[in-house]
Amino acid sequence: MPTQPAIIVSSLDYERLAAWMERLPAQDKATLTALEAELERAEVVEPESIPAGIITMNSTARVRIEQSGEEKLLTLVYPNQADGTAGHVSILAPIGAALLGLAEGQSIDWPTLAGQTRLTVLEVIYQPEAAGELHR
Repeated sequence: MPTQPAIIVSSLDYERLAAWMERLPAQDKATLTALEAELERAEVVEPESIPAGIITMNSTARVRIEQSGEEKLLTLVYPNQADGTAGHVSILAPIGAALLGLAEGQSIDWPTLAGQTRLTVLEVIYQPEAAGELHR
């Protein structure tokens, strides 16, 4: 298994996600376990200390799926915001858990029905913390 890239998560996102995970039924144990593992290995910092170019909750990023070369614009959202809007990815989806805390230029392998897919963050288009929205 490839080495996981270092990730940074804001303390606010960490606390909110921990609360979400406590309330969720365990029907999707694999996704919850993956998200828990991501949070455990993350460097947790205060929202005002998050560097620009890091994917936090409610960030929008341009990513490339390496196998196909396809580029997508994705916004990482909480489960209650994953309303089918194009490009909204729930943190509870495998790709959502994989995106959290990644920086521009970083790649990560994430599971799909067809196996593993490699995803690279090309650019963080919008990040709440960089926009001054520290408590969104």
